[in-house]
Amino acid sequence: MKSRLFIIIALSIISVYSLNALSDRDSQLIRGNGGTLINAEDFGVFYEPWAMTFLPDGELLITEKPGNLYKYNIETRNRIKVSGVPAVAYGGQGGLGDIILHPDYRNNHIVYLSYAEAGSAGRRGAAVAMAELGINDMGAELKNLKVIWRQDPKATGSGHYSHRLAFDSSGYLYITSGERQQQTPAQDWTVNLGKIIRLHDDGTVPADNPFQDRGELAKTFWTLGHRNMLGIALDRRGRLWVHEMGPRHGDELNLIVKGENYGWPLVSWGNQYSGADIPDHDTRPEFQQPEAYWVPSIAPSGLVIYSGDLFNSWQDNAIMGGLVSQSLIRVETAGPETSEIERFPMGSRIREVEQGPEGALWVLEDGKNARLRKLTPLSAD
Repeated sequence: MKSRLFIIIALSIISVYSLNALSDRDSQLIRGNGGTLINAEDFGVFYEPWAMTFLPDGELLITEKPGNLYKYNIETRNRIKVSGVPAVAYGGQGGLGDIILHPDYRNNHIVYLSYAEAGSAGRRGAAVAMAELGINDMGAELKNLKVIWRQDPKATGSGHYSHRLAFDSSGYLYITSGERQQQTPAQDWTVNLGKIIRLHDDGTVPADNPFQDRGELAKTFWTLGHRNMLGIALDRRGRLWVHEMGPRHGDELNLIVKGENYGWPLVSWGNQYSGADIPDHDTRPEFQQPEAYWVPSIAPSGLVIYSGDLFNSWQDNAIMGGLVSQSLIRVETAGPETSEIERFPMGSRIREVEQGPEGALWVLEDGKNARLRKLTPLSAD
């Protein structure tokens, strides 16, 4: 009898332990280095996810680097693979990239996606396409896909595509175009690498872009002198923010000003990976300096400027994911100085950050077994 009672108690303890372990896997409290507690709740696992965006009905579109696009119901965890995605050049940092909605998506159902595209002789480059997202009882598909922009020229290697996308309130499309680890193209007027691009929603070039006398390609440039930009967002004042990875340290958060040169590879707060020195930003005042920078590197990826009510005291803060730093980073942008406020250790590389329709923050981890996580304050903020 005692033996049977022991077994029952032991099984009960194991069951409670298993439930707690499951709970620990599904939900976690995370304390920032400023003492703030947030709750992280898991909502599924993806294979090398890269970007996400919310549809008007609250479902998500999520990209995976190998070339998969899913429509994902966060309540039921049901995912539908979207057909019609263009072929991607998968490998290294390349593959399917960003996904955003047209500002008038409710009426036209147009989405924009970026991806690495193969060229000749092993060369690759980023491309941006627009398409109509068709959803019915049978599934989901991209229809009438049209490429509206390409990196020119394509380059060898598989790094620094950047290809993050954002629309401003006037309907202009911004594209971050990385320098493809080539460095010098960032200052070259004859190539669109290392630039921020500004286009109309159909891919045509606005007549008020700043560089009208530097050649046809330069007419698409909004700014130049950039390295690898994996986060782009607009704040409530309409200001455009972009972060970019430095070389060996010196990651930057930049306030983007029309027609400015941000200095790469001539200046940086970091050094070359070889250890070779790069002149600091303050040695060349003709270049636009970052609003904030990080030494050592955080490897930023994903960016939102928070505008919700759930994290009320976080309004107008930049929320950035960190790859190397495996963190979520909160930065003040509305005050006289832009500076890091708090850092949350996430325990994994963070690839993407989005604000949900009810003000929660959503993050995608990086890698082959990456979680989608919903972040909420522990109590009313």
